[in-house]
Amino acid sequence: MARPSSQPAHPLASTIGDAARAARTRLGLTQAEMAQRVGLAHAVYSRMERGRMLPRVSTLQRLCGALGVTPDELMGHTPVSNDLPARHQLLLRVRNLEEAQVRALLLLLPESR
Repeated sequence: MARPSSQPAHPLASTIGDAARAARTRLGLTQAEMAQRVGLAHAVYSRMERGRMLPRVSTLQRLCGALGVTPDELMGHTPVSNDLPARHQLLLRVRNLEEAQVRALLLLLPESR
């Protein structure tokens, strides 16, 4: 049985569409303006933004460039900077400490075996 047109084509299509709409409105652009920037017909862009279709990879790349977002952001993943492993995040924070702070922190750590 055919899927009613009110339902999204795929859950990812809705996620991409919602993220694209949010990014487009932050930029103050209309759907027609974004469709032109991405090289799509307005009707096609509208269907994509409403979650009725998944964009091709090439379209996704152009869309990311036009919106200034990453593919991960459009697909609902957290930005890479917030998705670092805990150890890497800790190292980044330690690098921003002053030398005396690092020494004090090292005194709190158990000795390596």
